[in-house]
Amino acid sequence: MEQMITLIRNTGIIPVLVLEDEKDAVPVAGALRDGGIYCVEVTFRTTAASEGIRKMREAYPDMLIGAGTVLDTDQVDAAVDAGAEFIVSPGFDENVILYCREKGIFMVPGVSSPTEVEMACRLGLKVVKFFPAEAAGGVEMIKALSAPFGSMMFMPTGGINQNNLRKYLDYPKVIACGGSWMVSKELIINKRFDEITKLSGEAMREVLGFRLQHVGINGTDAKDACEIADGFCDIFGFEKLEKQKSVFSGTAVEVMKANGYGKNGHIGIGTQDVERAKYFLEKKGVRFREESADYKNGKMVCIYLEKEIAGFAVHLVQN
Repeated sequence: MEQMITLIRNTGIIPVLVLEDEKDAVPVAGALRDGGIYCVEVTFRTTAASEGIRKMREAYPDMLIGAGTVLDTDQVDAAVDAGAEFIVSPGFDENVILYCREKGIFMVPGVSSPTEVEMACRLGLKVVKFFPAEAAGGVEMIKALSAPFGSMMFMPTGGINQNNLRKYLDYPKVIACGGSWMVSKELIINKRFDEITKLSGEAMREVLGFRLQHVGINGTDAKDACEIADGFCDIFGFEKLEKQKSVFSGTAVEVMKANGYGKNGHIGIGTQDVERAKYFLEKKGVRFREESADYKNGKMVCIYLEKEIAGFAVHLVQN
């Protein structure tokens, strides 16, 4: 169960897909992957759901596929038999929850009130779907629910789009957001798979928030590092900040007190979430120097890529 929570969290966004025709399953899944999203929730609102999940699973065995709008145990069995790895329901049905627990199936029930969250806690659940998110109070309601139920994590769905996605994900109790704007009915009917890829890419850029944070220069020792940093400070009026391993000139220039990773130095790429960014890049085939990972309060905040670019090491760092 913990592994599934980590996978969903690292995904960050879960497209909620309504399939009218099972033939669209594989093209939609491929379009999502091309945009950088390796997860999908196929809702059981249509008869094409089971076969759609089966076709996706056969085409993309590494994709995280769940079943949504699951209302009874028969649908649970149908979804899992087709290849679904997790179950999501719009409401709180204790029979379905207990059935999934008995079968060892990861289940995320829908909640919108303190009473339902309390019931989820009593059943030992760690993640609930906050639905309908915007109509039920949005991020502020999730924050209010988190106060008395501090161990619960939320997966908000309903009314979430490109414009408010970041607002939800910035709250640490939100592990991922469900959304359908990148897989709308209109796009699928008109076979606009290229647009699905485009919207998926935009969503992932919003989720990850990549930006150039700083450039690192290799100094020979502490004295040399201070002198180099002073040069930038004197010219540009940057503030000097000395740390254990380096000296910063402002926030954009870091001078190392000894040669570290990178022949010419390093480049720091900021991201909203280092662990989520690492998962995303690994799906693209990027490899990392695991020994370089740095943690704060149990959360990864820095890690270097294995490959240098133009003689510069590159590392992800928390924005």
